[in-house]
Amino acid sequence: MTGFMWNLLLALMWVVLTGDVGGINLLFGLLIGYCVLGVMQRQMPSLRGYTRRLPRLIRFIGFFIKELIVANLQVAFDIITPVWHMKPGVIAMPLEAKTELEITMVANLISMTPGTLSLDVSDDRRVLYIHAMFLDNEQELRDSLKDMERRVLGILR
Repeated sequence: MTGFMWNLLLALMWVVLTGDVGGINLLFGLLIGYCVLGVMQRQMPSLRGYTRRLPRLIRFIGFFIKELIVANLQVAFDIITPVWHMKPGVIAMPLEAKTELEITMVANLISMTPGTLSLDVSDDRRVLYIHAMFLDNEQELRDSLKDMERRVLGILR
């Protein structure tokens, strides 16, 4: 988070120095700030790994859009066909996420995907309880959700 704040500060300084407050200039300032922080991350321990997060974020956005499309098609197919294919159930997924931010992001992204809903987190914050509309294969669903958690943690850590 520190790296992003520095990047935003450098972009705002770029906008002030150039005198152009347009969106394209701000994006250009973010790009310049990203490059500067990429060079500086070897000297500043708080910036280590910052430049690896942007490619991970872009890959995650593509992954999440694909998951949204697949889940929406699955739910839509179940709605328009006369026979219901859903087999609802609740699973417990062990969490690798430790902080409140990580757990919240994982739970919210799971809930944003149609057909799944985060229900609760255990008191010790090690298990997330999830309701799934299509629980045909519990291990396959758990693996898919763990993949999403792994990708989110790759961006946040």
